[in-house]
Amino acid sequence: MSVDQQTLTREVERRRTFAIISHPDAGKTTLTEKLLLYGGAIHLAGSVKARRASRHATSDWMAIEKERGISVATSVMQFEHDGCRFNLLDTPGHNDFSEDTYRTLAAADCAVMLIDVAKGVEPQTIKLFKVCRFRGIPIVTFVNKMDREGKAPLELLDEVEQVLGIPCAPLTWPVGMGKSFQGVYQRESKRFLRFEREERGKRAAMEVVSLDEPALEEAIGTGSLKHLKDEIALLDDAGNRFTEDAFLKGEVTPVFFGSAMNNFGVEPFLDRFVSLCPPPHARKVDGAELDPRSPTFSGFVFKIQANMDPRHRDRIAFLRICSGRFEKGMEVKQLRTGKKLSLDRPMMFLAQERTTVEEAWSGDILGLWDPGNLRIGDTLAEKDMPSFEGIPSFSPEHFVRVRLGDPLKRKQLQKGLSQLADEGAVQLLKERDELFVDPVLGAVGWLQVEVVQHRLKAEYGVEAKLDRLPYTQARWVFATDGSPVDVAALTKAASIECFLDVEGRPLFLFENDWMRRRFEEKHPDLLFVAAVQPGRAKA
Repeated sequence: MSVDQQTLTREVERRRTFAIISHPDAGKTTLTEKLLLYGGAIHLAGSVKARRASRHATSDWMAIEKERGISVATSVMQFEHDGCRFNLLDTPGHNDFSEDTYRTLAAADCAVMLIDVAKGVEPQTIKLFKVCRFRGIPIVTFVNKMDREGKAPLELLDEVEQVLGIPCAPLTWPVGMGKSFQGVYQRESKRFLRFEREERGKRAAMEVVSLDEPALEEAIGTGSLKHLKDEIALLDDAGNRFTEDAFLKGEVTPVFFGSAMNNFGVEPFLDRFVSLCPPPHARKVDGAELDPRSPTFSGFVFKIQANMDPRHRDRIAFLRICSGRFEKGMEVKQLRTGKKLSLDRPMMFLAQERTTVEEAWSGDILGLWDPGNLRIGDTLAEKDMPSFEGIPSFSPEHFVRVRLGDPLKRKQLQKGLSQLADEGAVQLLKERDELFVDPVLGAVGWLQVEVVQHRLKAEYGVEAKLDRLPYTQARWVFATDGSPVDVAALTKAASIECFLDVEGRPLFLFENDWMRRRFEEKHPDLLFVAAVQPGRAKA
């Protein structure tokens, strides 16, 4: 499909695709709501804490999310701000859903790391930060809940640098904290933004005062002004210098302070984020790099979601466009199978709400109606080309056998488990002898199992009972010479079990870490793998 190169370049350059990462309860979904509010996508921000209220967070659309006030699925939302088209990926904060977050980060060009001022750097933040570093994703830090008591800003920056190993360059600096929180000072523009407690869900009023104006001393007090000037002088003399080049290389993280719940600091953060967040970058294809401004359309599936509209039992594949221009109805090739697909039902999202799109560009996220052809990691392209790097599956740590109370519901159970496994929430495992038995599920986190049980009932009308199996470790096992593994001989021990994953690869289960390590030591001729790429015999 021919496309004007100047138009393609302009559209690509104004795209911004980013994810928000954090530990649970740091305020990630609230920040997402407020970014949508200031981006004009919604006029009233929902509160994730008001579970009994008529509104819920826009990004939390599943029934279980609304009931528990947590995010358990990645939400995809688009909005415009300051001439840029933002694709916002709101990831699950719960650590049981780190797999979904990992897959989502494969589609992001930048990440916003949210930190609770009182709790600092938390375990899930560390895990997700490492994924971002591994993928080379630049990170912007937003310190949240400044209207509550917490750690001193200098102490918090030191913790980020010591624990995460990345230098911090604060672009805003807080004045006070908790009840004494008065606002933030913008170091680049040398302006003070005063905090005013406003009704939640409304835009926060901001009084802008120069740091040298006498009115500022009267507003915040002599002591607070002196403390602010001393800390700014310290940052200017001994703090880390911010440069765009160092940020894009992941060598420094710019830091902002604010309160998402009270709408303070979010709008100036978003204004600055427009220039911080990079446009789409080149993607690796078979060792080479594909320019996002290449005129040939291509993209990869990073997420599949069933039943976003339960009334129609739909299945949506989320596609990150990596190059070229998308046009409704265009024909593309699914490189894994060689099949040609007509993309005639494309859509964009505000969480569960959807709108049909006529065209999209590199950097955008598309929802594609899928009857069951697509898998996570699939590459779609106009022309033959190497596939993009695959998205791995991780070894489960929790295992259950699914028992069905009503045998007449077995067909619904099979359909439900198949669709939910395609989403990547759980792994559907098969018995080696192919006899019809109750299915086995494997999950990285236990909450994933609970969500599947809840969704089977809510979306498929299936009451399923889950019997927990006594295994906590799993590894895919392959022979180093590529020959078939003698599973029967290896599983003679009563404490070891083996199932096959959806691609027929042997997954060995162990009761604990000690048994796994001992088994590995006894079989040095075998390859034990904790993560596998789709469509491959081994890692």
